[in-house]
Amino acid sequence: MRGALRTLKLKENTLATSKSKRNYLRKGVASVLLLNMLCFSLVPAMALAEGEQTESTTSTKPANVQAATTQIPSAESLDLKVRSAVLLEPVSGQVLLNVNGDEPFPPASMTKMMTEYIVADLVKQGKFSWDDVVTVGKNAAQTIGSRIFLAEGDQHTIEDLYTAMAIASANDATVALAEYVAGSEQAFVKMMNDEAKRMGMTTAHFANSTGLDIADMPEEFRPTDGQETVLSAMDAAILAKYIVTDHPDFTRFTTIQSKKFRDRDKEPMVNLNWMLEANKNITNFKQYAYEGLDGLKTGHTANAGNNFTGTAVRNGMRLISVVMGTSSDSARFVETRKVLDYGFNNFETKQIIPPKSTVAGTETVTVKKAKNTSVPVVSDQAVSFVVPKGADISTVEAKVTLSNETLTAPLKQGTKVGTVTYSYKPAGMDQTLEQTVNLITAQDAEKANWFKLLMRAIGEFFGDLFNGIKNLF
Repeated sequence: MRGALRTLKLKENTLATSKSKRNYLRKGVASVLLLNMLCFSLVPAMALAEGEQTESTTSTKPANVQAATTQIPSAESLDLKVRSAVLLEPVSGQVLLNVNGDEPFPPASMTKMMTEYIVADLVKQGKFSWDDVVTVGKNAAQTIGSRIFLAEGDQHTIEDLYTAMAIASANDATVALAEYVAGSEQAFVKMMNDEAKRMGMTTAHFANSTGLDIADMPEEFRPTDGQETVLSAMDAAILAKYIVTDHPDFTRFTTIQSKKFRDRDKEPMVNLNWMLEANKNITNFKQYAYEGLDGLKTGHTANAGNNFTGTAVRNGMRLISVVMGTSSDSARFVETRKVLDYGFNNFETKQIIPPKSTVAGTETVTVKKAKNTSVPVVSDQAVSFVVPKGADISTVEAKVTLSNETLTAPLKQGTKVGTVTYSYKPAGMDQTLEQTVNLITAQDAEKANWFKLLMRAIGEFFGDLFNGIKNLF
C-alpha cells in the first residue's frame, strides 16, 4: 500500500513538472515572436517618433455659441439712391455692404485711381522720380473736361501733375503723365488693363487714362475698338484697396485742400472731395466733412452720373466706400455718408488670435535628431476680423494642417511646419470669415550628439519591448 502511494505521488510530480515546462516553452515562444515583431517594426516606429510628420488636420470648436448683440441693419434700410454701392475693409478684404456692386458702369474720373496707382508704383520702384520733368504733348494739350489748361511744350514735374490729377481731377495732367510713363496714352492703357487683371478686377476695362467718354477724347488719340471704360463698384473698391495698402502715403496728395498749380495762377485748384475731415471749418463744405475721411477720388460725366470712392479711418479701422450713379455732386457725398456710417456704427475690428499663439491640440511637433524632439510651435502673426459690434468670438474654429515633410535638427526658430486656418461665422452676417497663417517653431531645435541619439534609440527599443511583453501577459 505504501509503495502504491509513492508511485502515485511520483506520477503527480512528473505531470506537474511537464506542465510547467510546457507553459515555460509557450511563454518563451511568444516572447521570441514578440521580439521579432518588435525588431521588424522598430525602424519605422523610431523614424516616426524621431520626427516624421504626417499631414493632419485638427479643429477646435468652442461651446456656448452666442448671437451678436448688435442687430445689423439691412441694406434696404439705408434707402440708398445709387446705381451701386460697396463697403470694404481693406486689410481683411471683407465686403460689409454690396448693393449691385458687381455690375459695371462708367466710372468717369474714378478711372484716374488706376493712373495714380501705376505712376506712384513706378516712382516707388525707382523707375521715375517725383522731380522728373514732363514735357506736355499734343494729346494732353487738346484734352477737355476738368483741366489745368496745359499747353503743348509746357514742362512740369511728375509731382505737380500728379497733384493736379489727384485733387482737381485734371484730365490734361493725367494724359501728360500717362504719355511720359508709357510713350503713348494707349500704351499706358494696356498697362492699366494688365494691372486690373493682376488685382483680380473682373469687370474693369479702361479705354483711356482719364475716364472720359471716347467721343470726348482728341480724335487722333482715340482707341480703335470703341470699347468704353467700365468698372463695377466692387472693382473700384478693390483698386482703392491696392492704393491704401501698397501706397499708404497716398494721403500726401489726397488731403490737400487747395493749391496753386502755377505761381501766376489767380485761383488755386480746389479738392473736389468735399468730405475731407479738414473741411469741417470750411463754410461751403463743412456740412459734408466726415470724421477720419482722407481720400480718395470723385468722378462725373453725363453717362456715369456722379461717383465717389471714399476712404476713412476711425479707431484704427479703415473702410473703403464706393457709390456710383448718384444724381448730383452733393448727392454722392450724402450717399457715401450713409454707407460709411453703416460700417462704423455696426462693425469693429477684433483681434481673434494674438501673434505667437499656440493651437490647442497642436502645441508641439516632433523633430528628428533634436536634443528635445518635442518642439513648441506657434502662429506667426495675429488674426483679426471685422465683426458686428458686440459679437461673441468664442465660436472661432481653428483647423491645423501639418506639413508631411520630415523635420530634422538643426532647425532655426521660425521654421514653417504647417498652417492654421481660423474661421468664424458671425451672427447677422452671411459670410464665413477665414484667415490662414503659418505655424512656426517657437525656438531653435539643436541637434543631439551621437551618444544621446544612441541611448535614445536603445531606450525606446527596450521600453517598447518590455511594454509589449507586459501587455501580452
